[in-house]
Amino acid sequence: MLSIYNTLSKSKEVFKPLDGNKVRMYVCGMTVYDYCHLGHGRSMVAFDVVTRWLRFSGYDLTYVRNITDIDDKIINRARENGEAFDALTARMIDAMHEDEARLNILKPDMEPRATDYIGGMHDMIQRLIDKGYAYAPGNGDVYYRVGKFLGYGKLSRKKIEDLRIGARIEVDEAKDDPLDFVLWKGVKPGEPSWESPWGAGRPGWHIECSVMSTCCLGETFDIHGGGSDLEFPHHENEIAQSEAATGKTYANAWLHCGMIRINGEKMSKSLNNFFTIRDVLDKYHPEVVRYLLVSSHYRSAINYSEDSLKESKGALERFYHALKGLPVAEPAGGEAYVERFSTAMNDDFGTPEACAVLFEMVREINRLRDSDVQAAAGLAARLKELASVLGVLQMEADDFLRAGAEGRVDAAAVEALIAARLQARADKNWAEGDRIRDQLTVMGVVLEDSKGSTTWRLAD
Repeated sequence: MLSIYNTLSKSKEVFKPLDGNKVRMYVCGMTVYDYCHLGHGRSMVAFDVVTRWLRFSGYDLTYVRNITDIDDKIINRARENGEAFDALTARMIDAMHEDEARLNILKPDMEPRATDYIGGMHDMIQRLIDKGYAYAPGNGDVYYRVGKFLGYGKLSRKKIEDLRIGARIEVDEAKDDPLDFVLWKGVKPGEPSWESPWGAGRPGWHIECSVMSTCCLGETFDIHGGGSDLEFPHHENEIAQSEAATGKTYANAWLHCGMIRINGEKMSKSLNNFFTIRDVLDKYHPEVVRYLLVSSHYRSAINYSEDSLKESKGALERFYHALKGLPVAEPAGGEAYVERFSTAMNDDFGTPEACAVLFEMVREINRLRDSDVQAAAGLAARLKELASVLGVLQMEADDFLRAGAEGRVDAAAVEALIAARLQARADKNWAEGDRIRDQLTVMGVVLEDSKGSTTWRLAD
C-alpha cells in the first residue's frame, strides 16, 4: 500500500485516488527563458520516478506538467537577445525536450503552455472578482485579495500577520493590501499582451498554473508536485485562487522535491551558481547523472560535486559488470527482492532503500553466475525490470562500460589491437601480447579476458 508525504498535512498518508484506480497528477514545469539547470533536472527526474512507480503499481495515471511561456524573465531575456518572446520560448522548449530525452525522462501525457489558456485565466479571474476575492483598481491590473481567503498559509504554515511585517506596496502598484498579488498585469510599452475585460495585458504567474491544472485535470485532482522552492508563495497562491474560485479542495496531496545545492546554497540562476543539464552531460554519461538524482530520496537536498558524480559512475559500473556477459532471459526468481523493493518504493518513493535492494541482487547474481548461469540471467533480467522504475540499467552492459569512448579512442583501432593481441597469444608470442596490452593501457583502455575472448572498457 502506497504512502506519501503530503506537504499539506506535514505527514505520511496512505494514498487513495479520488476515482478508483485513476490518478491525476499536475507538476509545475519550467519557465522557458534559458537552458534547464540541474535543479530543474532534479524535479523532472523525481516526478518521472513517481510516474514510473505509479504505473508499475498498476495505477492509470494522467500526468500533466506545464510550460510557463510568458513572464517577466522571458520578456527581459527576449529583449536582451533582440528576439520575439515566442521565438525564445520555442528554442528553449526544444532544448528542454532534448535534455529530457538524454536523461531518459518520460514525456508527460499533457504539456499545456500558459499562452494557450489565456481565455481560461480570464474566466477564473472574473469568478474571483464576482466572489469578492479579486479586484480591478482601474489601472489595467487585477489583484487577488489575500486577506479574504481564510485558509491562506495552510500549505506553508505561514501566518498572514507575520507576512505583513515589512511588506510594502511598490509605487507602481495599486494594491489594497501589500500581501495581495497580481492576477492580471496591465500592458506596458514593448511587452506582449492579450485583450481582456480589464484592458490589454498578460497573466500573473500564479493564475497560469491554477487554470492549466484545473482545465486539464478537473477542479480537484490527486497530486500536485513541484520543487520545494515553489511551496511559498506559488503553491500557496495557487490554492488560494483555485479554492476561492471553485469552492472545492484543489489538490488532495502535495509533493515537493528537494533542491540541488552547491556549497550549501540552492542551485539557481538568480545566484549564478548553476550548471545547465547540458553542461553536466558534456562531462558525464546521462545515466550517471540520472543515478545521482534517483539515489537520494526525492525530498532530500542533493549536494552537487564532482565526487558525487564519480560515486554514481562507480555504482553503475558495479551494476553493469554484474549484467555483463549473461545470456538474454526473461525475469525469473528474486521474489523476496521484489517484495523489499516494492516496500521501499511504497514508503514515499524510497529510492535509496530501493537502490540498496538492487545492490543485494548484484551480489546474488555474481554468486550465481559461475554455478547456475540461467538463474543468474533470470535474476539479472529481474534486476533490470526493477531498475526500469528508476530509469536506469536499460543499456547493454558493454555499451555503458565503453560509454564516452567516441572522441577519446578509436573503437575500430581498439578492436584491431585486441585481435592482434589474441593472435599473438595464440602464437605464444607473449612479449607481443604484453606490448599490445601496454599500448591499450596508455590509450585508457582496460582489457578483460575470459575463456578465449577479450572485452574492453574505458578506464575511470
